[in-house]
Amino acid sequence: MHLTADAILLSVRAHGEHGAVARALTREDGVRPGYVRGGHARGLRPVLQPGNLIRGEWRARTEEQLAALTCELVHTRAALHESALPAAGLDWLTALTAAALPEAQPYPYLYDALGGVLDAIEAAPSARGWAAAMARYELLLLAELGFGLDLTACIATGDTDDLAFVSPKSGAAVSRAAAAGYEARLFALPTFLRDGGAADGAQVLEALTITGHFLARDVLHERRRDPLPARARLVERLKRAVA
Repeated sequence: MHLTADAILLSVRAHGEHGAVARALTREDGVRPGYVRGGHARGLRPVLQPGNLIRGEWRARTEEQLAALTCELVHTRAALHESALPAAGLDWLTALTAAALPEAQPYPYLYDALGGVLDAIEAAPSARGWAAAMARYELLLLAELGFGLDLTACIATGDTDDLAFVSPKSGAAVSRAAAAGYEARLFALPTFLRDGGAADGAQVLEALTITGHFLARDVLHERRRDPLPARARLVERLKRAVA
């Protein structure tokens, strides 16, 4: 196996005394792990930072073997680590993607969307500039993994008007009329998740409540729950930032 591609670094962990195993998301070949020789070296530390865009070269004798990875930096996002909230956003997005996606399966829409959210954090580090994009990314990830929410019509009546809630069981929209008397059992549906428009702070938090519920239930279960505490801390920061 020989692959050369631009990729977004998702995670890096030590391997042995001097090496590291990096996982990176490519556009056409999905998540690819690789062993980076000398990954602890001072010269590689600025390169091997989650969120960075690298040009990677993976080499292995077989698809099953852990590939040797060499990489060069294309674009650094190191500056995001200088502020707590942008750093928390970057850490969550890369950790979520690393935990959720299977290896070697292409997710070009997720690759483009992840790059777009990270670009948005760089362009406007204030949460008001990127929190809504993060919620949309989580919604897209759910859809790409087969757990998409149906926000097009009311699950009870089939109506497409006045959709105001989401069922925590089915992930489908519920109209205001159909939800009468059951509102406390449902999630509020922020309009920007349907129409792609602007969102205020309250709507972003509503969206993150919805996506967080389905990520925990359907994607980040059993061994893959590790990133969830980081998400909880991020959401608490966002509550203060967008209030």
